[in-house]
Amino acid sequence: MTLSGKHALVTGGGTGIGLAIAQALAAEGAEVTITGRRQQVLDDVAGDGITGMVMDVRDEDNVTEAIASAVAARGPVQICVANAGIAVGKTLQKTDMTLWRDIMATNLDGAFLTIRESLRSMLETDWGRVISVASIAGLRGAAGAGAYAASKHGVVGLTRTYSEEFLGKPYTFNALCPGYVDTPIVARNKVAIAEKTGLSETEALHAMVSANRHKRLITPDEVAAAALWLVRPGSASINGQCIEIAGGHV
Repeated sequence: MTLSGKHALVTGGGTGIGLAIAQALAAEGAEVTITGRRQQVLDDVAGDGITGMVMDVRDEDNVTEAIASAVAARGPVQICVANAGIAVGKTLQKTDMTLWRDIMATNLDGAFLTIRESLRSMLETDWGRVISVASIAGLRGAAGAGAYAASKHGVVGLTRTYSEEFLGKPYTFNALCPGYVDTPIVARNKVAIAEKTGLSETEALHAMVSANRHKRLITPDEVAAAALWLVRPGSASINGQCIEIAGGHV
């Protein structure tokens, strides 16, 4: 129970990668607040050290108030996992400003606001870990998903910048950059790709699987294991890093 007494905040924690990380942190003794936009989804997975809280990462006032409320209830946030995001792929000429702004507001603005507000209480303690869930697309781009890739490049930039901004202090900032993970997002994208390209859903799934170097989907638990490594003892010198979880060198 290496995280006993630590309050962790995980955005987008009701499903997929966020839920796997939240459950892993709770299993190590952390008191975990998970956030999302749907109360029922959060309620379905709450318990065993996990508390759900509705929060829209696109809304500055909501993020400020919600994180302050979580801090009042469970103490300072010492583990911040900025995970909430959306993955929608459209080519350049099919990307309108509505889509662009929605992706940026969720993936990039949301990470910024979550980290900023979590740091208000974290900086009052003598230990903290910030983990941003970015993507391989945030390192190499993603054909047909420019807005998504740009947002994740931004998350990587924030992470690296804050690691420098707080260098020498007892807080670290790292990004997880997974390839295609077996989550509801992949299931939805399988359908979307099939509709756009004329491929079957099986062929669309194969295209995503093939993009991972080891030719299989990554499990959420594999990403959660990397997150646990970053918060366990011995991780203090891992800072400003983008950890690729993609089955091979990218």
